[in-house]
Amino acid sequence: MDQTANILSAHQQHAQQSSLQLPHGTVQMPIYMPDATLGVVRSVDATDLQRCEVQAVVMNTFHLMQRPGSSTIQALGGLHEMSGWKGPIVTDSGGFQAYSLIQQNAKFGSLDEDGITFKPEGANRKFQLTPEKAVQLQMAYDADIVICLDYCTHVDAPFEVQEVSVTRTIAWARRCKDEFERLVKQKRLTAEQRPLLFAVIQGGGSHELRKRCIDALLAIGFDGYGYGGWPLDSQGKLLIDIITYTRELVPAQFPMHALGVGHPANVVECARIGYGIFDSAMPTRDARHGRLYAFTEDTHTNGKWFQYVYVNDDKYIKSNRPVSSVCDCLCCTHYSQGYLHHLFKINDTLFFRLATIHNLRFMTMLTQRLRESGHVETE
Repeated sequence: MDQTANILSAHQQHAQQSSLQLPHGTVQMPIYMPDATLGVVRSVDATDLQRCEVQAVVMNTFHLMQRPGSSTIQALGGLHEMSGWKGPIVTDSGGFQAYSLIQQNAKFGSLDEDGITFKPEGANRKFQLTPEKAVQLQMAYDADIVICLDYCTHVDAPFEVQEVSVTRTIAWARRCKDEFERLVKQKRLTAEQRPLLFAVIQGGGSHELRKRCIDALLAIGFDGYGYGGWPLDSQGKLLIDIITYTRELVPAQFPMHALGVGHPANVVECARIGYGIFDSAMPTRDARHGRLYAFTEDTHTNGKWFQYVYVNDDKYIKSNRPVSSVCDCLCCTHYSQGYLHHLFKINDTLFFRLATIHNLRFMTMLTQRLRESGHVETE
């Protein structure tokens, strides 16, 4: 990734140096949050997350309402008690997951003006997710940031489809805000106790629709905003133009969440643009498949500031070096590439834990570098 060392412009300084005060703690931006979709970051526990200096995690309402189910979560004391994670939790509304399920096969559900009805394969009943229910569930789960239900689309969908998406996303956001304010009042939550409410901006690749959505959401008023829709093109490249345009239309004092962005190079690019919050399952999924991230020791080599280490490669069989000499995680300070190669080959679960810990620490070190110096050395 060719970039100048000065990765942040003056326009984005506020977004990158600010913090968010949340009921379960303060987080510094930019922040990467691992996906704990079903209440767990796969292969690691809450103490592992703390040692990796993870500030917050993302859990998913769409999945949690199915497994373990809302009544079980309540019986176990809410998401924080259930998972052992005492830090902030962001709960995704599940709009993207519902959209993906229905796009996969229409028999799995439908979307209309009222909300989303779905029945995943193997489920014994239908689930309904309305704007009100999405907020009710997230508040009951004791989330620190509640995300409005939105009508997701693919960036390549026709204009007419994108227009419906924007219209419904705005209407649903208004209903979410009304329900959120009702619950805050009912629960008598103070400004310090209440979670933040984020709305999601849709509009696909259309500048016109993105602006229409943003103008309407700003008029309703939210604590922060998320970039909605798949952030990559058909070649897997970041949609820089529309992502930048969306950030520019939202006043700098509002935090922006680049939903689903987690590739290291994309995090750096979106941080440069002015986004402060990131989440993705990619770093932990890559870890489990033996694709580890490492800062290059010589940042001038081919202009690359990080590299992939594929520990299943035979060249690591007898390597006594750590994955990264600049990483202070449990994996790098105690174990060699050769040992990780061995664990991978015998499919031992310890590999999943150590590899996940490493990639998580890489991501928290990356965002820490962005916070402290405002850039990553790439030349």
